Amino acid sequence: MRHSLRTGFSFGITSAVITTLGLMVGLHSGTHSRLAVLGGVLTIAIADAFSDALGIHVSEESENQHTAREIWESTIFTFFAKLVFAFSFVIPVIMLELDQAIIVSVLWGLFLLGVFSYYLARHEKTPAWRVVGEHIAIALIVIFTTHYFGDFVRGTFV
Repeated sequence: MRHSLRTGFSFGITSAVITTLGLMVGLHSGTHSRLAVLGGVLTIAIADAFSDALGIHVSEESENQHTAREIWESTIFTFFAKLVFAFSFVIPVIMLELDQAIIVSVLWGLFLLGVFSYYLARHEKTPAWRVVGEHIAIALIVIFTTHYFGDFVRGTFV
């Protein structure tokens, strides 16, 4: 896979999983509202996909090492990877009870991150357990932090 496509896909899938799970878990613990969680996921899928794509675009431009085509490939792949993977979290929210949807979403997100991290480790020829463990640990920190922050907001402002 070309550098530009790998960059866009890597950033898009990682950001989709971490950002969407953090948002979902925080909104769930803060509101216990399906509408809030669903609206949050849809909003993050669209707005953050554009934001991340622009961020990759500017980052790749600032390196001054890539062609315009490579920069745009990274931009477009980031946008679509973020959009598609973030939208994938809508399915459990629509189909399941909210508490179950959050659990399924966390498992789905950790699965996606684990599989991608494993692929990344194999590609980089580094120990897979280290890369997978590091990325899953960061995701779990985000999940627990946003859960407790949502609880705090609910307890403080509601």
